[in-house]
Amino acid sequence: MVCATFRFYGELNDFLPRERRGRDIDTPCARMATTKHMIEALGVPHTEVELVLVNGQAAGLDLLLEEGDRVAVYPRFTRFDVTDLAPLPALPPGRLRFVADAHLGGLARLLRMAGFDTIYDNGLRDDQIEVLAVEEERVVLTRDRELLKRRTIEYGCYVRALKAQDQLREVFERLGLAERARPFTRCLHDNAALRSVSKAEVLARLPPQVAATQEAFNTCDVCGRVYWQGSHWERMRGMLARASHNA
Repeated sequence: MVCATFRFYGELNDFLPRERRGRDIDTPCARMATTKHMIEALGVPHTEVELVLVNGQAAGLDLLLEEGDRVAVYPRFTRFDVTDLAPLPALPPGRLRFVADAHLGGLARLLRMAGFDTIYDNGLRDDQIEVLAVEEERVVLTRDRELLKRRTIEYGCYVRALKAQDQLREVFERLGLAERARPFTRCLHDNAALRSVSKAEVLARLPPQVAATQEAFNTCDVCGRVYWQGSHWERMRGMLARASHNA
């Protein structure tokens, strides 16, 4: 067994007991313990970490700890460029997709509104979320820190805000989503991509007032819902604009 000293910075202290926040933590480490193992043993999900310095040098999460190591652990930065310090990847390569846990149904709906492929089902178990995250390279969104500690989950975000609109702003800022948003391109209910249609094709499904005042429509081929640019659309557009501006 070896002993190492850890220091957590910024919002990572939220995961620690009050007496350990903002101070050095001297702790024994299990045999062959890695930085990831000990960071999570102390209470911090690895997905919340952007940078680890061991004895002043950038290190990965798989580094084996040695006697007397000093480990500095930093949160995911939103305003500082740490590229030269080998930050840990926050997002998977390619198309950005999410899976949200049972507590984040409102956020999932808003992310779909912003055009992000977001799986949500309040019946999904943690092991099912883990499989989706791994097999489809989805970012896990959750308020359950233990879920983010699962060994195979590589990308995740612990959501601190309680209200859906605040959660949207938080996720936009932390993950830099403003430039990737493609508003009103996915169904809010089943996450399928929307298709532009002619008014004639959906006329039988429109309320009389909508049929009389609107000309542009999208539909979901899965559930059959029809979308148009009414007052609800204007409110949602304003909400997305505020989230993007704050990011």
